[in-house]
Amino acid sequence: MDNFTALLNKQKDFKKPAIEERIRILRNLKAAIKQHEKDILQALAHDLHKSEQEAYTTEIGMVYEEINHTVKHLHKWAKPTRVKTPLTHIGSKSMIIKEPYGSVLIVAPWNYPFQLAFSPLVGAISAGNAVTLKPSELTPQVSQVIRTIVEQVFHEDQAVVVEGGVDVSTELLKLPFDYIFFTGSVAVGKIVMEAAAKHLTPVTLELGGKSPCLVMPDADIKLAAKRITFGKFTNAGQTCIAPDYLLVHESVKDELLREMTACIQDFYGGEPETHPHFGKNVSQRHFDRLSQFLSNGTIVTGGQRNIEELKIAPTILDHITWEDPIMQEEIFGPILPVMTFESLDEVTNMIKARPKPLALYLFTTSKKTESYVLDNLSFGGGCINDTLMHVATPYLPFGGVGESGMGRYHGKDSFFTFTHEKSVLRQTNRFDFSFRYPNAKNGLDIVKKFLK
Repeated sequence: MDNFTALLNKQKDFKKPAIEERIRILRNLKAAIKQHEKDILQALAHDLHKSEQEAYTTEIGMVYEEINHTVKHLHKWAKPTRVKTPLTHIGSKSMIIKEPYGSVLIVAPWNYPFQLAFSPLVGAISAGNAVTLKPSELTPQVSQVIRTIVEQVFHEDQAVVVEGGVDVSTELLKLPFDYIFFTGSVAVGKIVMEAAAKHLTPVTLELGGKSPCLVMPDADIKLAAKRITFGKFTNAGQTCIAPDYLLVHESVKDELLREMTACIQDFYGGEPETHPHFGKNVSQRHFDRLSQFLSNGTIVTGGQRNIEELKIAPTILDHITWEDPIMQEEIFGPILPVMTFESLDEVTNMIKARPKPLALYLFTTSKKTESYVLDNLSFGGGCINDTLMHVATPYLPFGGVGESGMGRYHGKDSFFTFTHEKSVLRQTNRFDFSFRYPNAKNGLDIVKKFLK
């Protein structure tokens, strides 16, 4: 604890770097990542059994895009902004100055251990903060590579990696950081927020929940099946924005499940649990938890397990009800429960009766249906006729709402998440309005003329 306190004090003394210096550091960070690309890919393959294509696309490539976008726009984002001044303040000038919060704690998860550590790091550094980065202990090889890269690019007073388990996270959360950025489960998010409240520390919580996928009878079923299969089973379903459950119109359920079964076979072969491009569950505990869900409902396809490699084949479960155990918590694995509906009102009422999801996916060719769902359902973000892809653009903010999280980041929003916008009014000395002072004659009458 004493070491952590000393480290934090050192970071609190860190002097805000100029914009050009931040850009230089971000370019150095990108160069270091490129230098260690092979190490990152090997670590992701070891810890999560990710293929090179999946690892590069969802982890390394997204960080490159975040850095490129930030470097291109940082001067514009960071420059002071002039704003209008009301008539009551005539003679003065108003501006908003962007300043870093100071010392930032970033707690990263295990499911995308590289991308979800470095994406917020890019935002925090671009805003001029000093960062303590805590990667997940469940992906130890990735954590080591992260530490190597950060030590290569940064001095300890600007950015440092602290490795360890829950005990280390607990000790870090006791410290008075100026900002906390956490990605993980709802349950741990509540613990983080409680710890932050003791110091009145602002937080961003990127959480999760049960994200629905709606398929209407007018959807392009073949294409929907392909995109849902991709979104659900990427990273073995261990994605916070993966479709958690499928709500499909009764009239097209059989066709959709047939097409999805064919897509699984096409993507991962006849024995997905042994396929080299299909990921593993991160730990024995998660594997055992997911295995219990296989007894819910009826297995349409999948269900096979590779106990040695902690793999569960992509599985679709039919005849599921809201009372089944699989519907009581976020699945976070390669199992997709299916339920049906008959009307749009029915399905929107189902979703509204539950906590607001992090993501929602709608497959339809009807603009009327699209408008109805967007107007009537609240969720963090999502896609129409696709899955996952809204998270892969720096032009769209990413974040949750309600129990699925608070705050947002990516691109411009990453910079502003880690930035305090300081309001400054510069008053003229050339003249003064005496009516504002308590001894002014007729002061109230004059004020009323301005403020009516």
